[in-house]
Order: sequence, then C-alpha cells, then structure tokens
Amino acid sequence: LIYYLEKVNFTTSFGDQVTFDENGDALPIYDIMNWIWQPDGISKVQSVGEVKRSASKEEELTIDNYKIFWNFESQKPPMSVCSDSCPPGTHMVRRRGEPLCCFYCVPCSEGKVSNETDSLECFSCPEDFWSSPQRNYCVPKKTEFLSYQEPLGICLTVTSILGTSACAVVLGIFTYHRSTPIVRANNAELSFLLLMSLKLCFLCSLLFIGRPRLWACQLRHAAFGISFVLCVSCILVKTIVVLAVFKASKSGGGSNLKWFGAVQQRGTVFALTCIQVAICTAWIVTASPAPHKNTQYHSDKIIYECVVGSITGFSALLGYISILAILSFVLAFLARNLPGNFNEAKLITFSMLIFCAVWVAFVPAYINSPGKYADAVEVFAILASSFGLLVAIFGPKCYIILLRPERNTKKAIMGQRTTKC
Repeated sequence: LIYYLEKVNFTTSFGDQVTFDENGDALPIYDIMNWIWQPDGISKVQSVGEVKRSASKEEELTIDNYKIFWNFESQKPPMSVCSDSCPPGTHMVRRRGEPLCCFYCVPCSEGKVSNETDSLECFSCPEDFWSSPQRNYCVPKKTEFLSYQEPLGICLTVTSILGTSACAVVLGIFTYHRSTPIVRANNAELSFLLLMSLKLCFLCSLLFIGRPRLWACQLRHAAFGISFVLCVSCILVKTIVVLAVFKASKSGGGSNLKWFGAVQQRGTVFALTCIQVAICTAWIVTASPAPHKNTQYHSDKIIYECVVGSITGFSALLGYISILAILSFVLAFLARNLPGNFNEAKLITFSMLIFCAVWVAFVPAYINSPGKYADAVEVFAILASSFGLLVAIFGPKCYIILLRPERNTKKAIMGQRTTKC
C-alpha cells in the first residue's frame, strides 16, 4: 500500500492538500493561530497563516501580517534577537557571557572595509586604495605633489617666468648699451654669461613642479647644481678680476694681470663648472634620484616625491656650491674698500651675503618640510637666491644706465670728478 500512498495527492473540501511521504505518513499542515484579546474582554483565536510540508520535502510558511494582533503599545512585533544585524562597514564582536545572538557592531578601522551584513571581520584595502567614509568599499587614495594647477604651484611658476623675463630684459639693456663704460668694466663677457646662467637658474625651478618622473628627478638636481655653479663661478672670477685690476694699478703689478686675461677667465669658469658636471654624473650613475610613492605622512594619501638616491651625492652638490659661494663672499668682502666710484666688489659682497643667507635657511626648512612642501621650499630658495643675485649685481648698473647716464662715463667709474667750466 505504501507504493500507492506515495502517489496519492488530493485536496479536501476545506482546501487542504493531502499527500503522503515515503513512509506512508501524511505530510503535516499546521495552522498559525493568533490569540486576540478584544476590547470587551473576550478573547478569540484567529488563523493568521500556515506551515505545511510539500511533496518536495520543503516547508512552506505563509503568514498574513495584517491579521496579526500584537498586544503591545506600539502594535508592532517584539524583537526576536538580542542585537540588530550589523550593516556593511561594521563587523560583529560577541558580548562576553551572553548568547551567540548578542554582539556589538564595531565600525571597521581606517583602511579596512566590510561589504556584507553581519560580517565577522573587516578586510584591508589594496596598497593604492583606502576605505570610504562609510567603510563599506575601497576608493583610490588621493595623490599629492606640487602641481601647476594649485595656487602654490601657480605662484612659483609665475615667479620663475618673471625672473626669466627680468634676466632677458637686463640682457637686452646690456646688449644695447654694450659699448658704455659700465658694461665694459670688469669683463662684459662674464656679465652676459652670468645673466644667461641666472636665466637657467630661474628655468630649472620649473623642473620641481609637476608629477615626479624619472627623467625629471634626474634632471632637476643636475640642472640646479650646474646652473648655480656656473653662476657662482662667474661671480668668483669677476671678484678675482677686481682684485687683479687693483694690484695691476700699483707700480710693478701690471705683469700680474696678463696671467688672468679673458681666456684664463673663461677657462676658470669652464673648469669650475666641469667639476660640478662630474659630481652630478657620478651621482646619477651610482645612485640616481628616482620618483617615490610616500605614505609615511598620510595613510590615506600618496605623496609623489623624488628621493635623492644618495645623500652623499646631494651633499657633494650643495657643498661644492657652498665652497664657491663662501670663497666669492670672502674675496669680495676683502675687496669691498678698494678705490673706485663704482666698486663692483661691494655689489658682489651684498649679493653673496643674500645668497648664503638663503641657502643656510634652506637646509633646516627642507629637512622639516613634508611632501610637496619640500619641493616648494627648494624652489623658493632657488628663486630667492636668483633674484638676490640679479637685483644686487645688475640693479645698480641698470639704474645708472637708464636713469643716471651722466654717471656712465669712464671718469665717473674711476672716481674722477668733472669740473664745470
């Protein structure tokens, strides 16, 4: 009979479906009853659903929620669990000494996320990603570098262009008035070379702005070091020329000047610059500067910067510039009181004092500046020292050429007074 009972399937006049399982037992059907307490004090029981088991051995639950009466002030069903479900962005932490369904929902820590309900743990984001404010998904980290689009980068770029333009204007003035005594004094060729090197100093500051690339990291410090050595070498040679001219003006000192003529001056500048070129080449070949993604200062931000590669190479570059600058300052300081109405040694002394002060202040500021601000400090030092040299050395000369042409004579420069008829 069991064989035939398994095939029995019919519906009663009450609407109940009758079937049997493999053991010949009828599949159960249970009514879900709700005990309703009415306002008049009479209670009744009302069916609000049913639970039945189908032939596929799956239990089906049917509930009519609108028929259920909850005997609470809120008229809503009571909580059937100890704790609510933990939403995405949190993870479950069990309450000690309480049932399994009792837990805390603890937000994920920074850098970790959970994207499921009732997650047992949070997962770390990939290296270049960070958690969203809701901690439910990972977002790409913000990037930071000295950009041309931000106000700081725009100000430094405009200042660099202004400095380059100022050098071009001064170069044009000197070229137009190249036959005048004040331009020809103290080797006009060195003055033109100094203006060109200052223009390179202003332009090399642009390499420190923008997202660091391998070629930019290698070129920025090399261009900076070579440009400034070329600039300071010209100043050093000009200072030596001032001393040589003064010694040559004394009796029996004329023979000393011929050993430091125009060819020797150009050769000295070239030789001093080649030493810096060798330092930069050795630095780039042995431990080249390279771009680096720094997450040390901010965990949610990637700071793109150029690592120097070799502290020794960077120190040698700055140290060589410092030696030439100090030597120029000392020689110019010793020659500051030499006779002459227009003594260029005074201008060089003042310019090198500005130059040394800027770079002495640069070192601690650069070390203590994080990320893009380190590049900004270096660019500021380059621009400040370049403007200091340009204004201190060429400012008085341009003033005399343009506004006081009567002082642009050989007699005025040599300190001789002109008498009125």
